[in-house]
Amino acid sequence: MSPVRRLRPVWADGAVATTGTAVQPGLDEVGTPLADVTFVVVDLETTGSAPAECGITEIGAVKVRGGQVLGEFQTLVDPGGPVPPFIQVLTGITTSMLVGAPVIEDVLPRFLEFSHGAVLVAHNAPFDIGFLRAAAARGGYAWPGNRVLDTVRLARRVVTRDEAPNHKLGTLAALFGASVTPNHRALEDARATVDVLHALLGRLGPLGVTHLEDLDTATDPVPADVRRKRTLADGLPDAPGVYLFRGPDDEVLYVGTSTTSLRKRVRSYFTSAEKRGRILEMVRIAQRVDPVVCATPLEARVRELRLIAEHAPRYNRRSRFPERMPWVRLTSEPYPRLSVVREVRDEDGAAYLGPFSSAAAAQLAVEALHESFPVRQCTRRLPLVAAAGASACVLADMGRCGAPCVGGQDRDTYAEVTARVRRAMLGDPAPVVAAHAERIENLVAQQRYEEAATVRDRLGAFLRGAARAQRVTPLASCAEVVAARRTDDGGWEVVVVRHGRLAATARVDRHTDPRPVIETLRATAEHVPAPVPPSSAAHPEETDLVLDWLERPGVRLVHVDTPWAMPARTALANVDPAAAIAAHAAEVRGLAHPTPVAVEAHDAVTRSAAVREAASREAASRDAAARHTA
Repeated sequence: MSPVRRLRPVWADGAVATTGTAVQPGLDEVGTPLADVTFVVVDLETTGSAPAECGITEIGAVKVRGGQVLGEFQTLVDPGGPVPPFIQVLTGITTSMLVGAPVIEDVLPRFLEFSHGAVLVAHNAPFDIGFLRAAAARGGYAWPGNRVLDTVRLARRVVTRDEAPNHKLGTLAALFGASVTPNHRALEDARATVDVLHALLGRLGPLGVTHLEDLDTATDPVPADVRRKRTLADGLPDAPGVYLFRGPDDEVLYVGTSTTSLRKRVRSYFTSAEKRGRILEMVRIAQRVDPVVCATPLEARVRELRLIAEHAPRYNRRSRFPERMPWVRLTSEPYPRLSVVREVRDEDGAAYLGPFSSAAAAQLAVEALHESFPVRQCTRRLPLVAAAGASACVLADMGRCGAPCVGGQDRDTYAEVTARVRRAMLGDPAPVVAAHAERIENLVAQQRYEEAATVRDRLGAFLRGAARAQRVTPLASCAEVVAARRTDDGGWEVVVVRHGRLAATARVDRHTDPRPVIETLRATAEHVPAPVPPSSAAHPEETDLVLDWLERPGVRLVHVDTPWAMPARTALANVDPAAAIAAHAAEVRGLAHPTPVAVEAHDAVTRSAAVREAASREAASRDAAARHTA
C-alpha cells in the first residue's frame, strides 16, 4: 500500500455544484491547524519504573486547545501495595495518603473518557503511556490508540546544549519561564509540561510544523527529502558485497561495503542512524544504487578498496591514490643516504620502510634513523673519491656524520654504518629504540616533556613503518598462498592470494568437498605479476586486509609456494614506542620488568601527550567560539 494518504474529494458525498467560482484551497486549509487540536497533557507518579511490576500512585492531566485550558484531571491511586521509601521522599506521596484512594481499574475509565479523541502529551511519553497501556491491559480495557506526543523528543529537536544542559522537565520549565515549577506531583508536573509544550510548538512553527499532521515527523531527525530516497534500497540483495551510489550523470558518488546484507546497509542511509552531513548531502544527489554481490566478506572489503581507487568518489575519505603513499628508501649509491620516495624500485642494495600514511610521517621515520646512526644527510650524489676543495657540513663538526664528502670516511667504513641502518630497517630495530630511549631518559631527567614527546613520535613513526614493511614483505614475495577458514554454518571460506593481492575467493557449504573448489580457484585465479618487495601487488590497505584475514584464529594454510616467514627479532614485537622502550630497558638490564627510569619515561611522555591533546582541544574550542561569535 502506498504510504501517501489521499484526501477524500470535497464533492464525494454530494452533488457537483454547477454554479459558483472555483477556489483552490490554501496550505492552511489542508490538515488540522495546531490551534484546533485538543491536547491532554498527562503525568503519572508510580512506585517504580517497570509497568509490569509497579503501580500508579497519582494521575494528573490538563486538557488544552488553542492555548486555553479546557479542564483538569487529578486523583491519587491505590497501587495495591506500599510506596517505597525513596519514592516517598521523591514525590511526597506516602502509603498512608493512598489509603482509601480508588484503584486504577476505577480511575482508568474516567481518564480514558477525559482524554477521548485528544492527542496525549507527556514528558518522556514512553514511561507514562507505558504504565497506562499496561493498566488497561490488566483491567481488560481496549487501548483507544490516541496519538502520542513526547515533549522530550520535541525538545531535542529545537533546544540546543548551549541553551540547556539537558532536556529534563525542570530544566525546560526554567528555560521557558513556566508558570508552574515541577515538583514530582502529577498535576503540577502536567501544568508545567503544558507551558513547555506551548513554548516548543512556538519554536517549531518557523520550521513548518503548523498542523497536526506535521507532528508525525516533527521529532524525526531524518529530512523528508532524504527519507524519500529510501526506495533506492528496494530490490538490493540480502548478501555481502559492495554498493555504489551514482549521481545524475551516472558518476560514482560513494562506494561502501556490507559484510552481511547490502539491502540493510543501504537502508540505514535513510534513517536517523546516519548523522554525517556530507553523506546526507550525497544521498540527496544520488539517483540509484548499484550492488556488487561478493562471495565472502573479505572480497567485499577488497572490492570496496579497488573501486574507491578506480573511481575516486568525492564523498569517500579513504585513501584513493595508493601510488602517492610515501616510502623511506636507503639508496644504492656508493655512499647511501635516506630519502622519501613515492615508488619502490628494483635496486641492488636499496632498503625500504613503509608505506606511510603521509610524507610527514615518513620524514619522522627518517629523522629517527638520523638520530640513531651517523648516516649522511646531504642530498647530492657523492663520488667515490672526494673532490678537491670539498668542504664538510656542520654535522661533521658535531660528530653526527663521518664526512665522506671530504674523505673523512672511505667506502668500506661508511658501508659498515649503512649496514647497521639496513639491519634496523629490515630486521631488529633495537639500535633505534636504544638511541631514542637514552634521548628520552635525558629529556625526562631535565623535565623537558614536550621534547620527549617529539622524540617518542619519531620513534613511533619509524616502528610503524618498519613493522608494516617487515609484515608485508614475506607475503609480497609469495607467488601463491591458498588458505581456508571455517564459517559459522560449518562451511569454508577459501582465498587465493598472489603477491599480497586477493586473486580469487569462494564460499563452500558444509555439504561440499572444498578440495575441487580450491583446485578450480587456483586454475582460474587472477594472474598477478611479481612486485618489488616490500611493495605488494595490491593497494597497501588491501594487503593489510588480506594479512588480517590470514592471521585470524582458525585459518588453515592449504598451499604456500615459497617459505612465508620473518626474522625472529622485528619491529612487529613492539610497535608502540613506550612499550618498545620499556622492553628494551628490561632486556638490557636482564630484568623481567621495566626499570623505574623506563616507567618514568613512559609516564612522562604519556602525560605530555595528554597535555598536548587537552591544549589542542581547548584551542579548537576557542576557535569555534570565535567563529560562533563572529
